[in-house]
Amino acid sequence: MSHSEKRQLKLGIGLQGGGGHWREPDVRPDGAASIEAYQEYARIAEEGKFDFGFIADSAYITKDSTIPFLSRLEPMTALSAVAAVTKHLGVVGTFTTSYSEPFTTARQLASLDIISGGRAGWNAVTSALEGVALNHGHDKLHDHALRYRIADEYIQVVKGLWNSWEDDAFPRNKETGEYVQLEKLHTLNHNGEFFKVQGPLNMERSRQGHPIIFQAGASESGTDLAARYADAVFTSFEDADLVKAQERYKEIKGRAAGYGRNPDHIFLFPMIVPIVAPTQEEALQLYEEGNRFIDPQYAVKFLSRYFSFFDFSQFPLDEPLPELGDIGQNSFRSTAEYYLRIAREEKLTLRQLAYRATNPRGDFVGTPEFIADKFQHYFEQRAVDGFIIAGSHHNLRNFVKQVVPILQERGLFRTEYEADTLRGHLGIPFPENTYALARRQAAVEQARQL
Repeated sequence: MSHSEKRQLKLGIGLQGGGGHWREPDVRPDGAASIEAYQEYARIAEEGKFDFGFIADSAYITKDSTIPFLSRLEPMTALSAVAAVTKHLGVVGTFTTSYSEPFTTARQLASLDIISGGRAGWNAVTSALEGVALNHGHDKLHDHALRYRIADEYIQVVKGLWNSWEDDAFPRNKETGEYVQLEKLHTLNHNGEFFKVQGPLNMERSRQGHPIIFQAGASESGTDLAARYADAVFTSFEDADLVKAQERYKEIKGRAAGYGRNPDHIFLFPMIVPIVAPTQEEALQLYEEGNRFIDPQYAVKFLSRYFSFFDFSQFPLDEPLPELGDIGQNSFRSTAEYYLRIAREEKLTLRQLAYRATNPRGDFVGTPEFIADKFQHYFEQRAVDGFIIAGSHHNLRNFVKQVVPILQERGLFRTEYEADTLRGHLGIPFPENTYALARRQAAVEQARQL
């Protein structure tokens, strides 16, 4: 039975290139800056019939930044190289709406969509670090509400530019000499609160129409933005709490329906780090062994990123954290609030909280059957539509070899690719070009009046 007839689990993979796992024996130490490492992740994912690979990004570092951020590949360049060595895997990258131009983003992503044969996706983020603003000619970070107002208009502009050409505008007929039908070219002429963009875009539409839109904000503004525009949403998975995940799932789907969208065409993905072993004890041991490669100072720096690099080093490593007020409210707000809450409720020390952030054990450490059961439970209980799998090459290979076959046997996940575009993998309808639709409707109305 195809995915169009039965709801099936969706899977993405984090294409981080190795990053924080650099000291582990089977990981390239230069993985964050090595395209071979990114491509290896992509090959693992395609072997497992995953839907897409995802690259997170931020355009800001300091001497206190965590190791993977200090030198790593820019998403558009890396994803183009990944697309060249894969045939089916979707390629999704993070690009800011706060400190870039919508025309440039629209053109780059449309080009990636053509290069990949219709497999591109855009994780639209508002940027939550002040250093990103300073690197782009601004004196300070936009406040939270303003960032999301800008993002709303930015996405509208990008989607408008992606409609510049109708799908059949380029016949390129050598026999007749007809290269293009210019009546199917449309100029945007956007003049809004934050952007003035004429258009049209000098890139045609792809086989999937235009890239899929991902969104990650969990605040009130972020949730509303996702419900309006996102095809997929990266969600947090706080301690794998089923009830909270179900509430989040219903909230986003309900809001999407309120905007006239089909809630079945928006997908929720938490990111997890599964650790697979023959027994539960061995899996827990593998998790603990992973921690020994993490320097505590690195872990503290990793944690601080969610709080605009707040100086946690002023606190003792092995004493409970004091009350920290509302730090992080203008940064990664929902994540910062989560870590402050669990630190308070569980009386965690700085070391414990930092390790929790850097190498969360989560709820997916165990045997292949145990992990498959968890996937099935959260999926069938309508808490998620799929998962983004992160971790070292070794852990991901184990997941593909040991867990994916169980999911396939249960009919939860595909055994072969059934489409060759990202939109096709996810089962999202082809986006009608608004200009073409209006032109056809006008022709029908004219014919009716004759």
